[in-house]
Amino acid sequence: MQTRFIDKNIKYEGFQLSPHWIYKNFKIQGDAVVAFIGECDVKLAEMVDIEDVINNEPIYSKSMLSFISEQFNVNLIEGVFRQRLLITVIKESLEKMGYLVRRDGDDLFYDGRKLTVSIATKSVNSVLIHTGINIISSGAPVEASGLTEDMNITDVKSFAEEVLKRYSEEIDDIVMASTKVRGV
Repeated sequence: MQTRFIDKNIKYEGFQLSPHWIYKNFKIQGDAVVAFIGECDVKLAEMVDIEDVINNEPIYSKSMLSFISEQFNVNLIEGVFRQRLLITVIKESLEKMGYLVRRDGDDLFYDGRKLTVSIATKSVNSVLIHTGINIISSGAPVEASGLTEDMNITDVKSFAEEVLKRYSEEIDDIVMASTKVRGV
């Protein structure tokens, strides 16, 4: 899996969760995950999570670390497993830094407040995943925690690069593990 930290401010508005967005914008073809920092403002019209639409729960963060992944030849159930793997990699990375983080499904909580948003969906030819981690928690529509504001993580880029590396290695290792066994 290819990875890249995009070193420019990108406002995540939901439309980026679309087929070939990574390829069209960053010339990365195939299975990939990119990370970037920017404001997050997803209006209900762009929401993929129907439950959030029904509950009238748009997403907003003044500053968020976003991960977008597109993976091909994967069904939606496997895509949700891969989404949960990304969340687990993030959780383990934070715990390695000494932070106690709780996972509930595809959400992470720090100090009892929501740290992440995440969704996996299926396009006509791929699975798309967005996971966002609040950097700044103030101004969010729910009680939130943030990497910098609440956890004092100031080098967000290095943290993102570590998550990208570990997630890519996990996916690649899973694929390789599937090639070394004898069918029965």
